[in-house]
Amino acid sequence: MGSYILRRVLQVIPVFFGATLLIYFMVFAMPGDPIAALFGDRVPNPALLEALRAQYHLDEPFVVQYFYYIMGVFQLDFGTSFSGQPVIEVLQRTFPVTLRLAVMAIALSFLLAIVIGLFSAIFKGKLFDQVSLIVSLIFVSVPVFVICFLAQYTFGVQLGWFSPTVGADNGWLGLTLPAITLGVGIYATSMRLTRSSTIETLGQDWVRTAYSKGLSRGRVVPVHVLRNSLIPMVTDTATTFGILMVGATVTEGIFNVPGVGNTLYQAILRHEAPTVVSFVTVFVIAYVFVNLLVDLLYGLLDPRIRYVK
Repeated sequence: MGSYILRRVLQVIPVFFGATLLIYFMVFAMPGDPIAALFGDRVPNPALLEALRAQYHLDEPFVVQYFYYIMGVFQLDFGTSFSGQPVIEVLQRTFPVTLRLAVMAIALSFLLAIVIGLFSAIFKGKLFDQVSLIVSLIFVSVPVFVICFLAQYTFGVQLGWFSPTVGADNGWLGLTLPAITLGVGIYATSMRLTRSSTIETLGQDWVRTAYSKGLSRGRVVPVHVLRNSLIPMVTDTATTFGILMVGATVTEGIFNVPGVGNTLYQAILRHEAPTVVSFVTVFVIAYVFVNLLVDLLYGLLDPRIRYVK
C-alpha cells in the first residue's frame, strides 16, 4: 500500500509540471499587452509600463517567467494581481465559499445518484426506471448555464423560494439554490453508472446465493449489492470533479457567488494573467489530489482489489 501511494505521488509530479506549463503558456501567449490593457483608453507613461512589466517579469523570456512562477508556487506565493493584491489572499477569501458550494453539490449529486440509480435497477423496465432515464438524459443534454438561469428565474424570481443572487450571503443556506442547480446538473451520469452497475451486480451468482440462504432484500441490497456497485461511480468522481470546477465557474458567475469560480471569471474578463494562472493551478492540484484519493478508495469498497507492486 505504501509503495503504491509513493508511486502514484511520483506520477503526479510530471502531471503537475506539464499542466502548469501548458496553462502558463496558453494564458501568457494570448495576444495583446495585459499591462497596457490596465489603463484602458489612456496612454500611460512608457517608463511606468516598463516598470510594471519588470515587476511581473513580463520583460523576461517565457522560460524565466515560468521558473519564477513555479518557485513562487512552492513557497505558497502565487504572485500579485494587477490590482496590487496578493493572489494568495484572494484565494483565502474565495476558496471557503467555493468549497461549501462544492460539498453541497457533491452531497446532493451522490444522494440522488445512489437512491435513484439503485431503485431504477431494482425496478428495471418499470415506470420509475423509464422516467428516471428520461430525466437523466435531459439533464445530461441541457448545459449547466441553462439550468442555472431556469432555476434562478423560476425559484428565485417567480416563486421567491430562494434569493436570485448570493452576494454577501454566502453561508450554507445562502448557497442552497446554486448548489441544487450544480448538483442536479452533474448527477445524471453518476446515476446511470450506478443503475447499470447495480443491474450487473444483481445478476451475480453470489447475490442469488445470498437470497437462497434466506437473507432479505433489505440486507442483501444495501450491504452487499450497493457496496460493489459504487466502484464505477467512484471512478466517475474524478471526471465529475473536473466538470464541477467548470460548472462552479459558470454557476458562481450567474448567481454572483463570491467564490473562486466567479473571481476567475472576472480575472479572465480583465486579462489578469497572474490570477488566472494561479487559480487554475489550484484547480489542477485539487484535481490530481482527488484522482489519487479515488484510487485509494477502491480497496476500501472492494477488499478483492489489491495494490500490486
